[in-house]
Amino acid sequence: MTKGIYIATLEAHSGKSILSIGLMQHALGIRPKVAYFRPVIEDLPDGERDNHIDTMLSYFNLEQPYDSAYVFGRSQIIAERNAGREIEVIDAIIAQYKHLEAHYDFVVVEGSDFLGEGTVFEFDFNVTIAKNLGIPALLIRSGVGKNMEEFAGSLRLAYHSFEEEDVQVLAVVANKIMPENLEWVVEELKALMPPQVGVYAVPKIELLAQPTIKEIAEKLKAKVLFGGDLMTNRTGSFAVGAMQLRHFLTHLKNDCLVITPGDRADIILGVLQAHLSVNYPQIAGIVLTGGLEPEEPIAKLIEGLSAVVPVIAVQEGTFEVVNKIGNIKPVIYALNRAKIDATIAAFQAHIPGEELMDKLLAYESKLLTPRMFQFSLIQKARKARKKIVLPEGTDPRILEASARLLAMDLVDLVLLGDPGVIRQKAAELGLDIPWQHIEVINPTEDPRYEDYAQTYYGLRKHKNVNLDMARDAMADVSYFGTMMIYKGDADGMVSGAMHTTQHTILPALQFIKTKPGVSVVSSVFFMCLPDRVSVFGDCAINPNPSAEELAEIAISSARSSQAFGIEPRIAMLSYSSGSSGKGVDVDRVRQATELVRQLRPDLKIEGPIQYDAAVDPLVGKSKLPQSEVAGQASVLIFPDLNTGNNTYKAVQRETGAMAIGPMLQGLNKPVNDLSRGCTVDDVFNTVVLTAIQAQGIDA
Repeated sequence: MTKGIYIATLEAHSGKSILSIGLMQHALGIRPKVAYFRPVIEDLPDGERDNHIDTMLSYFNLEQPYDSAYVFGRSQIIAERNAGREIEVIDAIIAQYKHLEAHYDFVVVEGSDFLGEGTVFEFDFNVTIAKNLGIPALLIRSGVGKNMEEFAGSLRLAYHSFEEEDVQVLAVVANKIMPENLEWVVEELKALMPPQVGVYAVPKIELLAQPTIKEIAEKLKAKVLFGGDLMTNRTGSFAVGAMQLRHFLTHLKNDCLVITPGDRADIILGVLQAHLSVNYPQIAGIVLTGGLEPEEPIAKLIEGLSAVVPVIAVQEGTFEVVNKIGNIKPVIYALNRAKIDATIAAFQAHIPGEELMDKLLAYESKLLTPRMFQFSLIQKARKARKKIVLPEGTDPRILEASARLLAMDLVDLVLLGDPGVIRQKAAELGLDIPWQHIEVINPTEDPRYEDYAQTYYGLRKHKNVNLDMARDAMADVSYFGTMMIYKGDADGMVSGAMHTTQHTILPALQFIKTKPGVSVVSSVFFMCLPDRVSVFGDCAINPNPSAEELAEIAISSARSSQAFGIEPRIAMLSYSSGSSGKGVDVDRVRQATELVRQLRPDLKIEGPIQYDAAVDPLVGKSKLPQSEVAGQASVLIFPDLNTGNNTYKAVQRETGAMAIGPMLQGLNKPVNDLSRGCTVDDVFNTVVLTAIQAQGIDA
């Protein structure tokens, strides 16, 4: 079941509030704790609060802090984007949503408003947010001033934009439609949309289209002179009082807003008297222009009337004020119960709320975006703080990654090497490392050095290792770091930035050893592709695995996949798909596939299968139409190290994918190997993986 819904539009003033208010009403009927989330709000002066958020929190009496309902102002988003920090923006939004998701039963998420600077990238930005939150979407668009055929076509294009990014659209809503077009719009959209997508249309509602005096006063920064308790009066039209009173009175209409210079006492008093008269329409209010206010005798007369309407004063001239009022778009706010009631009534009349909520409660996303995956790694690492040893403490990449890890408070770290050299390197790099929160150890000077040597001697004397050889081994940072794990002084180790794979793994094989039932240590990379996360194994350890070893690698990789939230659909890769290929290599993969099916009949697996058939739905369907893996594989097992290592590097370089790993599988305690060409990000991510492994995941 999903715990959220994303409300998105294509433009400003589409009427998203009808969905957010209506859904909030329905959600609170079936869930006790519901939150409202608006990731991006408009820029506001200091001290002011977002009206949308205030309205939702206040009207529905939500026990939710105001600051938890948003993350960024519009100008912040633009600044971050211009600085190339879109990833950080998405991460922050994911983090806040996940916080709400953890503390509430359901979250109504409302997309941005398409107002001001930055609207050119806003639609794509909303698609990206919905995708990375892993929640379905509702699309809404206003029909005001639009050709109906083009209007329907634009909603169809918007729907496909979301679906292409794997965001399921539950329904599309045509809003503010003329009553005579309602039926046609629904039928046209149903013809353009898949049958599972709900199609609804809401007519234009005059009450919601009319700004109140309060809205007008706020937009004009007006001074309220009279009738401050009637500011919710709505304005149906406006009339400019520039002619003689006897002529002007004939232009008054119900709910009319009168605009006149502040020195036109005749118009002001005449209009107020007409408002009291049964022979004339009732007006909404009066706007006095030119910075002029009624003189004292006139003000006294107004105060003495039995009934008065809001009278507000502005500095601008009449012509400018008329233009400004004409451009004011109505909003819904907490004190205007009439508008909120009308909004809820419109939702209930034209949108089947129960049907929508049923779809939401049945929805289950299997999408895992790279940002979602990386965020989940950070959260998992934080859950149980682990101590990770980094034997290559003098390497600049190790030091930079250490600074990041400590700044994010993810792990405890141990750096091996000469403390003086390490501190000097950090200073040269300009790194602010809190040395009080990190252990820096020179193995031969550590009090545990002799005990570690004696332990190693006891474990390896049957291999003709003497005590001097044991001491020499413990002077080596890889052996010392591995012994820290063996003795329980650290939880995991990451090495390989300066050492070979063999140098990193050999000590672990000697005395940490493999898990029961595991005969081969293997590795996986988590490949963060633009639209998904795939598991690649084995691309780092085993040069030419046998059929039995391939089967074990596949099973271990499936465990790792599950442990990190990726549903395993295993593709055993080869140069041939299905039963067509012949030869030693393809037969080995075929045999390995059968072994996995025997050992783990619960796993979804296909093999032999070619890479394109494994990941491309169209190719997969054409080559293996009955397969539940072809075209949608999430775990890809390569037949040998040559193929796997080259493929992961090719995919990484050509697609811009981030390769997280390698993560070693099968050891009793986690030791992970870096490439000597690794980046700071590689070190950071591998340490995070190791910290998660150290929590006891089944991988």
